[in-house]
Amino acid sequence: MKIRWLLTWKFCPVSLFLKTILKKTKKMKLYIKNMVCQRCKKIVRDELDKIGVPYASVELGEVNTKEKITSLQHAQLFNALQQSGFELIDNNKNTLIEKLKLAIANLEHYSDEDLKTSFSDYISLSVNDNFISLNTLFAEIEGVTIEKYIIKHKIELVKELLVYDNLNLAEIALKMHYSNTAQLSSQFKSITGLTPSNFRQLRNARNS
Repeated sequence: MKIRWLLTWKFCPVSLFLKTILKKTKKMKLYIKNMVCQRCKKIVRDELDKIGVPYASVELGEVNTKEKITSLQHAQLFNALQQSGFELIDNNKNTLIEKLKLAIANLEHYSDEDLKTSFSDYISLSVNDNFISLNTLFAEIEGVTIEKYIIKHKIELVKELLVYDNLNLAEIALKMHYSNTAQLSSQFKSITGLTPSNFRQLRNARNS
């Protein structure tokens, strides 16, 4: 599968994302399975407080810590969460997921001509692992396949263009490397439930 219709981040501040990753090496992201509600977030926050892990945020499925946790803290948190019906993903999987996301972000540096391969081969080479295994792990942790993750983020960029730029739909389709406006509209509606035109009208009405 060619990358053209999946992703083009030439105008997205991914460089800022990459700089953030480098600057915040002391921080850590933990992935937790089976979190489904606000009560789950409270339980996780309570356990983090008990163990003494400072955190920046707790969301469904993940925790952003303010510093790297020790092996002892990881073991304590693993056991505590398991008793509440959750599962803390091990450090190796955490690291692999972050490498995957970084490889996806790095795709912005390549045009179709430069890449000369499928996005799956590129990611597999970047992370040095079999794409099928990577995709299975990614879906297990993130709840979506790598392809759907890329598409979801692409649609977020389309939303930004619809709201903050004066481009018409044909210009957005061209900029985002869709083959035509019909393809853009179809993919946009499958993700958001709205057509691009309806989304723009709603956002404009809210902002007026």
